Amino acid sequence: MPAAVEFVDVVRHFGSVKALSGVSFAVDEGEFFGLLGPNGAGKTTLISIAAGLTRADAGTARILGHDVVRDYREARRALGVVPQELVFDPFFSVRETLEIQSGYFGIRDNGDWIDEILYHLDLTSKADANMRSLSGGMKRRVLVGQALVHKPPVIVLDEPTAGVDVELRQSLWGFIRKLNRDGHTIILTTHYLEEAEALCGRIAMLQAGKVVALDTKKALLSRFVHIDTIFVRVLLTSGIIAAASLLGILAIAVVRFASNLAIPGWATTVVGDLMIILLQTIVMVVAASLMMLAGRSSRPIIPIADARRFVAERESYGPETILTEAAPARAKA
Repeated sequence: MPAAVEFVDVVRHFGSVKALSGVSFAVDEGEFFGLLGPNGAGKTTLISIAAGLTRADAGTARILGHDVVRDYREARRALGVVPQELVFDPFFSVRETLEIQSGYFGIRDNGDWIDEILYHLDLTSKADANMRSLSGGMKRRVLVGQALVHKPPVIVLDEPTAGVDVELRQSLWGFIRKLNRDGHTIILTTHYLEEAEALCGRIAMLQAGKVVALDTKKALLSRFVHIDTIFVRVLLTSGIIAAASLLGILAIAVVRFASNLAIPGWATTVVGDLMIILLQTIVMVVAASLMMLAGRSSRPIIPIADARRFVAERESYGPETILTEAAPARAKA
């Protein structure tokens, strides 16, 4: 059985910029697959190649075994894409937009399915509204509907929740989960680690046009278990070591000060020895704590620079989180 989506050594240049550098991976039928990466990583370029919006300079892309270049009709029919950009025709209503989109695939008399899409995307009340009158979030809902209107077996969502409200996000993911349970393959591109963690079974991470990680969600997350805690503890350890160094400096200062007073030499020596013992004890405690931490985390202590970089990347995804449960079912009127 062919993979739902397959990329083999895909390369794409834009002038001197290498957007994709030999990207290869496959998405199985029925998967909920996540594609993560920062801006400029190549996510949208890869999706555009799959959708036929741009051609790869080298390599192959297939949708359900259909080459997107040689067998483009079947490949297009099997794929529904929700783009990043808000693209709409300002001369039609929401329902007319979905009906026209259906016509592109030779589909007629699918009013019941359009009604279901409108219901799940909370667009029923806007069905006859002109596209120009809709808010940005409403227009994005229509884009989702356009991608689903021909019931494609493979659905690609290119950052579909950018700029939408929490209520839509909740209802949208409930609807997409239902489609996935019904057998549709879902590919989600996102900046938000929380979304991928809540929804996806496998995740690929793109960086500078290359796949830098590809594994199940559980396996990927296990690599970074307690990484934030480790980072905090390493910082705390650094502070303790700095404090110990300060104590050593103070010990030297005390010894020098005592030598100028009428204090017996033996007393000065005892004070200095005690301070040095204290310093050594602190260092030993810190070292033992780090060894215990390494044992609990089942891997070597990560370099502090790596910890800082990873935490910075986590923070770059933004503070948004996803509500992972679908909205309560609403009865149709």
